Amino acid sequence: MKRRDFIGLILGTVGAWPRSVVAQQQSMPVIGFLNSSPSGRDNPLFAPFLAGLREAGYVEGQNVTVEFLKADGHYDRLPALAVDLVSRKVDVIVTTGGNLTALAAKRATSTIPVVFETGDDPLREGLVASLARPGGNLTGISILFTELVPKLLELLSELPKTGAIGLLVKPSNASAERIISDSNEAARIKGVTLQIVKAENEGEIDTAFASLAEQRVGALVIAADPLFFIRRAQLVALAARYKIPTIYFTRALAASGGLMSYGPNLAAIYHQLGIYTGKILKGAKPADLPVEQPTTFEFVINLKTANTLGLSIPPALLAQADEVIE
Repeated sequence: MKRRDFIGLILGTVGAWPRSVVAQQQSMPVIGFLNSSPSGRDNPLFAPFLAGLREAGYVEGQNVTVEFLKADGHYDRLPALAVDLVSRKVDVIVTTGGNLTALAAKRATSTIPVVFETGDDPLREGLVASLARPGGNLTGISILFTELVPKLLELLSELPKTGAIGLLVKPSNASAERIISDSNEAARIKGVTLQIVKAENEGEIDTAFASLAEQRVGALVIAADPLFFIRRAQLVALAARYKIPTIYFTRALAASGGLMSYGPNLAAIYHQLGIYTGKILKGAKPADLPVEQPTTFEFVINLKTANTLGLSIPPALLAQADEVIE
């Protein structure tokens, strides 16, 4: 072979190799993960999501890619982030952190499938036509955290001598006003005084607890919000510092040292999000996948925390617990 032909062959091979690699990368489906909170791959709930994907045959880095865009708690950034994901031509968009995240994705695209996790009613916000037959390009899981807040208040009011009860909400949460309204009604029925405190960031969480202590509030309900899940260590530490018996919206906070929690298993929910995403990547249509809702809820009591607070848990309340951490 002539030297010139040999060099041409080598250069041709070198030039072709990157193109083949690029083609493989382009053929790998991409999941766009849109989150309202600062968490991403570091979120402990991301592992159950990946496990759900694996059940459908997708392994991140091998045959699927996940790209994260986060609003860092600034809900006004969500529309632009959703448009960004659409411009990247991802294959599926997964939204977490409430209705506002799902709505941003819905408004950004009518063609790319969207799998959402929301703590509110997706029908009320027009995310889907019905739970059984979503009808468009969106489906997912509705946790109905908003409806659970009165239950949290009811459980907390069974503690001895609670007096006034506080309710911590994030005011920019789309469901904040309804949470406050429903909680005020539940407090009226139970005959307890409800003190509303609000926090939009970690600094305001500190201020809210100081205010509760100054007003001698006897117990506290934490309303569900991604911020409060991310800042769970701060919440638990403040509740311990000010000795305020507190109930949370998911087990992770009770397991982290919170007194009590009542809510669905979030790990199981994110696992199902992964399964739904995998089904869509395999060709299923969101319109045909019913919006799911949790059917079981966990009531957890941390007795170690109760002892630290010098609190005696009534036997009737202990009997209701699905798990007692000792």
